[in-house]
Amino acid sequence: MGDKADVWQGTLALMVLKTLEALGPLHGYGIARRIEQTSDNLLSLNYGTLYPALLRLEQEGSIAAEWGVSENNRRAKFYRLTKAGRRQLEKEAQSWGQTTAILARFLSPTEEEA
Repeated sequence: MGDKADVWQGTLALMVLKTLEALGPLHGYGIARRIEQTSDNLLSLNYGTLYPALLRLEQEGSIAAEWGVSENNRRAKFYRLTKAGRRQLEKEAQSWGQTTAILARFLSPTEEEA
């Protein structure tokens, strides 16, 4: 299966927040690589989608950004999770957990439901 899936609508913010929670401050390229690695390279991350999402999260106060130097010795914007971002992560993770539990009921109905 060589085809990569697109990132599902509504999940990118959750993946960005979780990545920053797990790894600490990262630049956009690092966030993208980590999301792709975590998905075992099954997701395709469009940078035209990532950077607007980062900007939106920054404007909402979920992440903060500051300029720094990357491992390639290039200037890069590093993003970190804020307190508000931690609250948003908890809320979104709970919501997606509930959503996947509901979908699991449809995909694997018990004998009682069949």
